[in-house]
Formats: sequence, structure tokens, C-alpha cells
Amino acid sequence: MFGIGTGELLIILVIALVIIGPHKLPELARILGKGLAEFRKAADDIKDSVSREIRIEEEKQKLLEVYNSPKVIQEEAKDQTESGELSRTAGIQDEIQEEKGTVPKDAEKTKDLL
Repeated sequence: MFGIGTGELLIILVIALVIIGPHKLPELARILGKGLAEFRKAADDIKDSVSREIRIEEEKQKLLEVYNSPKVIQEEAKDQTESGELSRTAGIQDEIQEEKGTVPKDAEKTKDLL
């Protein structure tokens, strides 16, 4: 239990019996048992509160990551735009606009022919 062997425990009980007396020994054992139970309960409460605080901090970190993820994406998009990686996309958009403009003109020519 506390690193005490059976022989050592018997010696302690005999000394306690001689010093305290046989009438008060059960009362003292009861008091020590209650004190030990209260100590264990307090230790468990402390352990539970510490683990609860750790879980709360972990949840805060997860929420902070989720909150900051759009900012990170925006910064990456801005970096790509500034570096010219998206300029190719802009060129494709220009080509699409040109194609949109030529289709109605071709359609008008066909209409005139009819």
C-alpha cells in the first residue's frame, strides 16, 4: 500500500495498540479511514478539473484553427494572384469573353444570309 510490508504493518499496529490503548484504536482507525477517503476524493476532484481544463483548451485550439482557416486560404489566394499563377486563369477568362462576343456576330451573319 505505502511501501509497507506485512511485518512492518504488524509492528506499527502493536506500537499503536500499546500507545493508544485497545479502546481508542478502533476509533482512531475509523478517523484515519475517513481522512484517507476524503483525501482520495479531493485528489480525484483535482484530477477531474485538470483534465476538464485540458479538454477545454484543446477545443479552443480546434475552434481557433477553424476560425483562422478562411484567413489562411485568402492569404494563399492573394499570394498566388500576386505571383502570377492566376494570371493564366485570367487569360482564359478573356478568351471566353471573346468567344462569347463572336458567337452573336456569327449568328447575325447567318441570319442575314437567310
